[in-house]
Amino acid sequence: MRNPFRSEAAAFRFVWLTIGYLALIVIGSAINTWVGVVVFLVESSVVAWWWFTHGARQDPIVPVAPPEHPAGERRILVIANETVAGGELLNAIRRQANGSRTSLLVVTPALNGQVKHWANDEDGARAAAQVRLDASLAALHLAGIEARGEVGDDDPLQAIDDALRTFAPDELIISTHPAGRSNWLERNVVSNARERFALPVTHVVVDLEAERRLGTGY
Repeated sequence: MRNPFRSEAAAFRFVWLTIGYLALIVIGSAINTWVGVVVFLVESSVVAWWWFTHGARQDPIVPVAPPEHPAGERRILVIANETVAGGELLNAIRRQANGSRTSLLVVTPALNGQVKHWANDEDGARAAAQVRLDASLAALHLAGIEARGEVGDDDPLQAIDDALRTFAPDELIISTHPAGRSNWLERNVVSNARERFALPVTHVVVDLEAERRLGTGY
């Protein structure tokens, strides 16, 4: 879902509109209780209409092709969050690299609660994502795979779109929890990525609980 408060200007407008909304109700109530009720109902109807026609609208899916990069180099973009520490993801990266000269970018979207997301309070989520990302990059380095990483937007599709503009990957790897435990699968992130982005998409399922029991994670 698109967040209408992603910019300071949007948040500023929201604050002033809220003040105006409440002020009109107070003025109407001061004139007459029923006038206040009517003002409240009218304003609420307008807000509800705007929300259903604008605020809750999903961004349209528009196919996006990555820019070109120098020949002779294979580029892989990996999008993973909690599963960024999964052994199965590491194995998939090894297979995709296949000993070729590969440039790898790992992007970890910042997990955030809904309230903090709408309030643009992302510091804690980004710090936690950075910790997971650092652990993943260290594990890749130990496995002989050089990679760089960055913390991305909390919307995985937006994080992919941002990375495409600068990294120009040849393929995309999306790592998720198994079905039933994956918020990204419930939101159709993998299928939407295949529809939106004009590059091969590999979906890797990482079962962290099973890896912990077997001691195969990193």
